[in-house]
Amino acid sequence: MTTLTFNKKELEEKIGKIDDNIKNKIDMFGTPIDGETEDELTIEVFPNRPDLLSLQGFSRAFNRFMGGNVDSNYIAEKPENDFKVIIDKSVKKVRPFTSCAIVKGLKFDDDTINEVIEIQEKLHGSYGRNRKKLAIGIYPLEQIKLPIKFLAKKPDEIVFQPLEFPKEINARQILSQHPTGMEYGDLLKDCEEYPIFEDSNGEILSMPPIINSHKTGKITHNTTDVFIECSGFNKEYLDKTLNMIVCALADLGGKIYQMNVKDEVDGSFVSPNLENEKMKLDADYINKNLGLELSKDEIVELLNKMGIETRDDEVLIPAYRTDILHDIDLVEDVAIAYGYDNFKPEIPDISTVGQEDKMSIFKKKIAEVLIGLGLTEISSYHLSTKEKQFKNIGVRNFVDKMIEVLDSKTENNILRDSLFANSIAILSENSDASYPQKIFELGKVFSLDEKSETGIGESEHLGVSLCYEGANFTDLKQMLDYLMRMFDLNYEIEETEQDGFIDGRCGKIIVEGKNVGVIGEVSPFVLRNNKIKMPCVSMELNVGKLY
Repeated sequence: MTTLTFNKKELEEKIGKIDDNIKNKIDMFGTPIDGETEDELTIEVFPNRPDLLSLQGFSRAFNRFMGGNVDSNYIAEKPENDFKVIIDKSVKKVRPFTSCAIVKGLKFDDDTINEVIEIQEKLHGSYGRNRKKLAIGIYPLEQIKLPIKFLAKKPDEIVFQPLEFPKEINARQILSQHPTGMEYGDLLKDCEEYPIFEDSNGEILSMPPIINSHKTGKITHNTTDVFIECSGFNKEYLDKTLNMIVCALADLGGKIYQMNVKDEVDGSFVSPNLENEKMKLDADYINKNLGLELSKDEIVELLNKMGIETRDDEVLIPAYRTDILHDIDLVEDVAIAYGYDNFKPEIPDISTVGQEDKMSIFKKKIAEVLIGLGLTEISSYHLSTKEKQFKNIGVRNFVDKMIEVLDSKTENNILRDSLFANSIAILSENSDASYPQKIFELGKVFSLDEKSETGIGESEHLGVSLCYEGANFTDLKQMLDYLMRMFDLNYEIEETEQDGFIDGRCGKIIVEGKNVGVIGEVSPFVLRNNKIKMPCVSMELNVGKLY
């Protein structure tokens, strides 16, 4: 969780005197108090509520929770003539997307400048995964000549004075000499060209995700209007982040303006879009999950306390709320507004004796064997991306077996159908770590299944990958031999071909006439594509067929 520290005096100006009752309400709001001094109050913010990572966002939501009449709707004015951003095709291989806005009429002093920096850094660190997923730039409009271009150039061609640095240097020098460049330089280490924002005078605004220009990227007390950009790899993710920032700046007294964004590859759009998203209100679903008998009017009132308005049978989700993805998220908001302390515990009418699931016991035994062989257990997400799950491991035909999440709000929009892809992704992320790397994972994979009630079948799999100099088929087969002996299973290997593996060095694992998995040496294409520096061998077993 992310912690957020407020100046008590500033917070009290927003939410009123902080007494014991208010402290209890802050805890019940789902942002438990983590620490307190005479002048400061620190709260914890769960990752699903990045809109609370600022004084403005927290006070807006908390005042509504306490029954205050706080408007959760924000308006963006239409773009003025020169409010334009051009996304050049050169940047598409490096950092393909950006969402932008202009906010006018702000008044900056030391405190508000620090607040804006705090908003940026909290979103960078949590929602942006330390700038891996997105980077945010805020610039003084008085130093910029519109329109703005987002493009990529060779590092030696990029020369500007980075923020709080005494002189102009080129992009390579920024990564090796500037503190921020040294901290985040790994994010650009494999790029032949680096992304930059540039105004119509040719002045560089920034080199995301690293650093702003000292000349065109530093807010001062004289700044009243700002240009904001979020750049990264998932447009919807960037749109949501931009919405959170501009709404916080609007709470500081600013007026939001849209920009015309011309994407030379993916088409033009207007940014930001602050319209409410809509979901159907299902009172029965909410009551069933909470064990309550609330009327529709009561549910509407509780959702209103959480900043969510309703119209007829529709729920209107504010533009800055990124966490409402499913009806169950509305259930959580109703529970918070109702008050967890108001739920009455009940003893079930039926008495049962529980025992550990036998499949779980079997998986534990497998894990114990592999840990004993010196492997490290990993755990990855069920949701993945097309790139990680298929393209990065050389799977050519995947459309027919792909299970997509409807209206996904994040880049992770498909269910994984193997553990092999996840292990390759983890080895890729750790390519600069020490070797040997020996990992395994036990977890669910998903496939289309017409016989299943949901149309999706689930099965328990084991994935194992060894990565080090000299890793080969024999090394992994010896581990497979030992594993099968431990569970008194006989098996044989039949040569096969499979995407992601070297032809002639890959085989099906057969147990009692059933195909239960695959083992093989990972192809050089997959290693290069994922920037893995050592040979790798992998296997995957359907544990359910062994049990």
